[in-house]
Amino acid sequence: MTETSGDLFLGIDIGGTKCAVVLGDSSFSIKRKVFFETRVERGYQIILDEFIQHIDSILNGFPAGSLKRIGISCGGPLDSKTGMIYSPPNLPGWDQVPIVEIFRTRYGVPTALQNDANACALAEWMMGAGKGTRNMIFLTFGTGMGAGLILDGNLYSGTNDLGGEVGHIRLAPDGPIGFGKAGSFEGFCSGGGIAQLAKSVVSEKLKNEQVVAFCPSPEMIPLIDAKMVALAAQSGDPAAEEIMGISARYLGLGLSILIDVLNPERIVIGSIYARNELFFKPLVEKVLQKEAIPSALEVCRIRPAELGDSIGDYAALCVALYQGL
Repeated sequence: MTETSGDLFLGIDIGGTKCAVVLGDSSFSIKRKVFFETRVERGYQIILDEFIQHIDSILNGFPAGSLKRIGISCGGPLDSKTGMIYSPPNLPGWDQVPIVEIFRTRYGVPTALQNDANACALAEWMMGAGKGTRNMIFLTFGTGMGAGLILDGNLYSGTNDLGGEVGHIRLAPDGPIGFGKAGSFEGFCSGGGIAQLAKSVVSEKLKNEQVVAFCPSPEMIPLIDAKMVALAAQSGDPAAEEIMGISARYLGLGLSILIDVLNPERIVIGSIYARNELFFKPLVEKVLQKEAIPSALEVCRIRPAELGDSIGDYAALCVALYQGL
């Protein structure tokens, strides 16, 4: 499809806490956007009705026919081929929702659905830290650990949209629980996993009457989260550095597996890694030097995600733009 300067693309981001609609062009210039609280208790039909109200308002004033494609980003499980959403944990009641058909029918343009990790991968690949590559892995490293895979210049989602579920890989016989598995990649390398790890380490230290500056009493242990640990590590707290060091070492181990199996030229990591790269990087590189195939490691660069908090503005929009590549 030949695109013109007047062509518009719509991104729809469906989240458990907030939703967004973004209108932009093929140069990633955002023309209009709107956010609203999901309030999942309302049910999906009312939420979809609110989406439609905002989309109609956003499109008002633009020439008829200027909207070319729609992209939708949503947490899985889903089927990108049939355009169906299947009961994401953060969207109760959204079971067998034919989301692509609903918006394609209403607006009469090609519409595509991707899970949120894939959508973010497209954004970082098309306009962020992975721009210019043909083989890139994007890792979320936020609340959970998921991946989006760009292989040979194309998004790879797998046979039934489970390509990139790296958080389920077991890295140790036991450890913090992530993706329903103790000792998993997500268990060691996610916000929830780091919090679990910290609570375990701090409990043991306090039991042995060791000083933990960022959590001096047992009563504070339930309040520990990943942000608290990261800030304490940045300020030089030994216990926090130990906890983050464990996460960093397992991150290196997980990355070495991905490098050996997929031979990427770039791995882009978001959220917790991007905010703490100075701490993670030397520890991760030490593990990679030991564990990864040297010639595969030599051609791979590890980079923090570039889009930061604005990635949500672009992820679904890039799903729309990717359809035209």
